[in-house]
This record gives sequence, structure tokens and C-alpha cells, in this order.
Amino acid sequence: MESKIIKILKNVGAILTDDHFVYTSGKHGSVYINKDFLYPHTKETSHIGRMFAEKFKDKSIDVVAAPAVGGTILSTWTAYHLSKLKKKDILSVYTEKDKGTTASAAESEQMFRRGYDRFIKGKKVLILEDLTTTGISVKRTVDSVRNAGGKVVAVCVMVNRDPKNINAKTVGAPFYSLDVFPAQAYDEKYCPLCKKNIPINTKVGHGKKYLEKQ
Repeated sequence: MESKIIKILKNVGAILTDDHFVYTSGKHGSVYINKDFLYPHTKETSHIGRMFAEKFKDKSIDVVAAPAVGGTILSTWTAYHLSKLKKKDILSVYTEKDKGTTASAAESEQMFRRGYDRFIKGKKVLILEDLTTTGISVKRTVDSVRNAGGKVVAVCVMVNRDPKNINAKTVGAPFYSLDVFPAQAYDEKYCPLCKKNIPINTKVGHGKKYLEKQ
């Protein structure tokens, strides 16, 4: 039986299968969860934010933080619903990639800018993310919260795509997910889709940028 999360994602056309995708991490795979198809639907996005809030309503939380971009939207909705459930003002902030970096999206730092670190110091923080492929972005958000003097209460993702490798140990904090949707990701040199010469999808994911660099 499908979970509420997967049902919502399928209803908005956010789960794509049987194709050749390039992920943010640079890895390849046949399944893609296009969270960008979710966010135009505010009712559904709000509902997922409430699911996050319900999961952590009994935890002591002052701030919800997330890596930009997609996590920012979920962070805002979750903070909104947590504020209503807990009857206190819970803030939402986000980290951004290191400006001017030449690193890939998977390698770039997640840093608090815009003075947002002042909302973190001495606060109890819930960290959210939409999807995990490698877990690097959320791990670096954990590091940024701690570097800013905040306490990480928990990390939670909407969908964990690799529960075997993305967990509390690898993230470095208590780790949860609203759902799990396993999708194997391959390094380019081991990708069976490449070996079969299956065309790379250039409309979704990072396939277009990947091909431009070839």
C-alpha cells in the first residue's frame, strides 16, 4: 500500500521511472523524484509540511532549517504548522551553497548567509530536506548549524532514496524520513544505463549539464 507521501508525489507527476537520469550528485539512475513538480501545488506542499510538523510536535524545537532550494519551501511550511501546533513562534531559515565555489553541487558547502546564523545560536534546530541521494547537503547543513552554535534536535527528509547508506551515522545526527523510496544510483563508469546506450534525459535532472561537459 502506497504511503501518503508517495501518493501525493505520484498525483502531481513528481515520480518518474524507466529512464536515464543524472542526479545532483553526478550519479546516474533510472528513477527520478522531481520535487520541483510538487512545489507549485501549495495545498499538497502544505500537507507534507504538516506531516513533518506532526512527526516532531512533541520535540522541543525553536527553528527549522534546510538547505536551499527545495528544502527551504518545506522548512517554511513545517515551521508554520509547528507554530500552530505548539502555539509558539518557530522560525524557518536556510543554508546556501558557497558563493563562487567551483565545486559540484554535491561538494559545495551549505552556509548560513543573510545573517540567518543569528537565529541559530543557542537554539534547538530541526533540519529538513526533500530528498537524499548522497546525504552530503544535509550533513553539511548539520555542520553549519553546529558551527553557528545551534543544537541539532533531529534531521528528517521527505523521502530517503538510500536508507542503507543515508542514516544517523552518516548524517551525524538523529535521522528520520517520512518515507523511503529506494532508487539505486550509479557512478558514471559503472552505470548499466550508459553501457546499454540508453539516452540521458535532458529535460529533468542534470542530464543537460552533464552532456554539455562531455
